[in-house]
This record gives sequence, structure tokens and C-alpha cells, in this order.
Amino acid sequence: MNELKTYLKTLIHFSETEMDVFLSLFSEIRLKKDDYFAKEGEYATKMAFLSHGVLRAFFRNNSGNEYNKTFFTPSNFVAAYSSVTTQQKNLINIQCLTDCTLQVADFNKITSLYNDYPKFESLARIIAENKFAIKEKREIELVTLEASERYEIFKKEHPDLENLINQYHIASYLGITPTQLSRIRANK
Repeated sequence: MNELKTYLKTLIHFSETEMDVFLSLFSEIRLKKDDYFAKEGEYATKMAFLSHGVLRAFFRNNSGNEYNKTFFTPSNFVAAYSSVTTQQKNLINIQCLTDCTLQVADFNKITSLYNDYPKFESLARIIAENKFAIKEKREIELVTLEASERYEIFKKEHPDLENLINQYHIASYLGITPTQLSRIRANK
């Protein structure tokens, strides 16, 4: 819980009471490698803060091919955002690539406190804006940069991830095949 408290302090100033109320909504869970935090077709209700481990958000097409959308590393909020905010079925999967420790809260319990604690709503806006900026940057990179350039950005943004997860997950995230990634790595 200390990681969550430290992270929150970088985003917004909470009074001790506000911090206690917010943290009281969270409880720690541990998931094993390959466990799912969220599954497509289900209704997501939870939001989590990742203290330890790596997760991936991915979608699967009708042929069963998987495409990694993003990776979650420590000190990140994790949720199937479109599902928790619209209360529609989840379109993506969120799966552990390593053993993970998460601080989990019911999303509706967080939002129910917005009127009494306006800073919680401000926090949600800050998190959403950050997630949107990251998503927009990534989408632009996918269509404007060569695969080798995307790989270099990946290494800078996730310096230790290559040693923790399978290369085919990285290739999927970059929008290339594992063979293409091997060639790019061989040329470095």
C-alpha cells in the first residue's frame, strides 16, 4: 500500500483524511503468471494499482490471434477502462505476464465518493488524461514510425521488460512478427 500512497502524492495533494478514505477502498491481491485480471465478454468492476509484476492488455480477433495493446508495469493503475466506465462488456483481456501484486478497489465505490471528495474526481481526470496521452502517442508511433524506431522507443520506455517477458509479446506490441523482431535485434 506504501507504493500506492507514494504514487498518489506525485499526482495530487491529499489531506491525511482524504488519503485514508481513498486507501481504505483498496485491498491487496496476488495473481500468478497467466492469471487474468479482466476477461473479454465479462463486465469489469475493479480498478487496481500494480505494486509488483507485469500485465498485458490484449485483444483477440475472430481467428484467435492476439494483439498486445499495452503493458502495465509497477506504479500504474490498471483497469478495463471502457467496461468500468460504460458498464458494458469488456472488449479486452488483462493478463499477468509475471506474478503480480495489486491493490484492488471497486470502481463504483471510488466514483461514489466524487461529490464528497472532489479531489478523487480530479485524480480520476488526471489518470484518464495521462492514459489518453500515452494512447495517442502510441497510436501515432504505430502508423508513422518504422518497426526499428518503435523498438527503440519501447526499450527506452520499458528498459527492463525484455528480460521479464517473452519476445513474442514485445513483437505483438510493436505490431510486427517475432521473426521481424529477431532481425531488428540482430542489427543492433
